[in-house]
Amino acid sequence: MTATSWLLLKLAMVAGVVGLASWVTRRLGHAAGGWMAGLPVIAGPITGLLLLDLAPALVREVCLATLQCQPALMAYLVVMAHAAQRLSWPACLLLAIGAYLATGLLLLALALPAATALVLALASPALGLLVMPRQARQAAAGPVPLDRTELLARMLVACLVAAGVMLGAQHLAAAWAGLLLAAPIAGLVLPAFTLPRHGGPATAALLAGFARGQVGFVVFFAAMVLALPRLAPLPAWLGSVASAVLAGWAWTRWQGRRAAARRGR
Repeated sequence: MTATSWLLLKLAMVAGVVGLASWVTRRLGHAAGGWMAGLPVIAGPITGLLLLDLAPALVREVCLATLQCQPALMAYLVVMAHAAQRLSWPACLLLAIGAYLATGLLLLALALPAATALVLALASPALGLLVMPRQARQAAAGPVPLDRTELLARMLVACLVAAGVMLGAQHLAAAWAGLLLAAPIAGLVLPAFTLPRHGGPATAALLAGFARGQVGFVVFFAAMVLALPRLAPLPAWLGSVASAVLAGWAWTRWQGRRAAARRGR
């Protein structure tokens, strides 16, 4: 694929995911929309397409680099969720991006072994959810009013942000470019619309849902890292997708049982 084709494909996927997450929010609530946005619905297909053009060893390195950025992503989500209870969205965004960059650059400087990076990535969603603000549980579940104009605006802003990230990364040093490309586009765009209209608890619920979706995201990339040296590209990718779906389902089911047990006390 040409560079232009890649860019257009990624922009279409970003717009599609933001649109789908917003639709889920409208039907089921902020937490459900965040969960949908946190799943590897963009990264998974793009990784599969990379396997068509690149050697499996190179794709494995990309997957490992993505996992190494996972604690930084969780720092972003947690800082944004707490800041949203007190500050306006521009201030929240600046603080959260600062936390993301600081954590990411620290991880790059430490140059952790692959096994350590893998363990940290797998643990980060659970650790992030432990320190999410309690307001994340206060947002009422259920349909959220989102008109068609806002839905289109979300998708347009997501495309503009994604284009800026991808084009800007071409002019940065490798470490900064990697951090920029790993930034959660949906995690940047959705809170900017949610906080002004629906408030801090709704934004915290959205970001906690995003963190839950990261369980499937992390499992997908961990499975890719483990499978690619041992399996052909297609079985490795299909097995990783299946692992992500199973992990996301199991985590959601476990969380549902915990919530039901708390309500029953």
